[in-house]
Amino acid sequence: SKGRDFHIRILLPVDFQLKNARIECSWHLKKILHGYQHILKQRLHSCPDLVSFLVELKTVMEIALKKTPELHIPRPPEYYSCLVRDIETLGWNKVAYVDTGLTTIKLKAEDSRGREHLISLKLNAKYPTEPPDCLVDFPVLFAVSWMPQNSLVDIHNQFSAALESLKEFWDAMDEIDGNTWVLEPENPTRSATVRRIAIGNNVSVNIEVDPRHPNMLPECYFLGADHVVNPLRTKLNNNMHLWDPEISLLQNLKDILEIDFPSRAVLEKNDFTKDCGICYAYRLDGTIPDQVCDDPRCGQPFHQACLYEWLQGLPSSRQSFNVIFGECPYCNK
Repeated sequence: SKGRDFHIRILLPVDFQLKNARIECSWHLKKILHGYQHILKQRLHSCPDLVSFLVELKTVMEIALKKTPELHIPRPPEYYSCLVRDIETLGWNKVAYVDTGLTTIKLKAEDSRGREHLISLKLNAKYPTEPPDCLVDFPVLFAVSWMPQNSLVDIHNQFSAALESLKEFWDAMDEIDGNTWVLEPENPTRSATVRRIAIGNNVSVNIEVDPRHPNMLPECYFLGADHVVNPLRTKLNNNMHLWDPEISLLQNLKDILEIDFPSRAVLEKNDFTKDCGICYAYRLDGTIPDQVCDDPRCGQPFHQACLYEWLQGLPSSRQSFNVIFGECPYCNK
């Protein structure tokens, strides 16, 4: 079905009984048919003649091929000689990983702050005429400009230049990750532009930083009870004009909101992460409790999904468009 040829030999015994035949084939085909031996034995037993067995074999092969990842097809010798020459020119110290078939390579580079980054290259058989596919952990699109006379050195240079252009963004994120309690994501990747930072008990701010302009005011979304969140929103609106692109993102946030973010050194994470008051869990399908009871004496957080389901089941709750109103499952306010 995929236009591929395989060599196969069927050895019939002296009595020409198909059920006692032996099959020999190339290791490629053997790998593909691994796990289908019992079906082939069954077919050898039940097929009346060789032709019908070959028809059956073709069907089994097509099923097996669909379920087999693309096999490594050997490439022309000049592909390998060119690639090895390119790696040697670049330097093996910049190579983090090479697969056995020499089709996937990971290169490493450090930015001027000493952070290590990887770029994964998937080379196609026409390399260097055609560029490899490049995968990076970047918050922005990275495309390699390529000419047939280019090599791995050119990719590495473009990768290093791109790292420098994102340096300020990663500086800002590293400062936040190191000096505040980031509730989400738990293990941020280098491409993650969003951080949910704890401000206090069941109060947090979700910020989305523009990687191209990391020192500008980010998108801010507050989560928590209204009586805590409203003053923060007011401060943000009133002090927005004080934002200074010359100082760090974190310092700006502190100045504008007139707060100090709780630090990792002083507090434990569970000091301001309370489990959902309905399902008693913290994480639910990747989300954390962000709906908080507005009563200052209660302040119990819930997952949005749990609370919605709970309120829908109450005869006393009412819905207006996409907003549902009801009593707190905890304090009945």
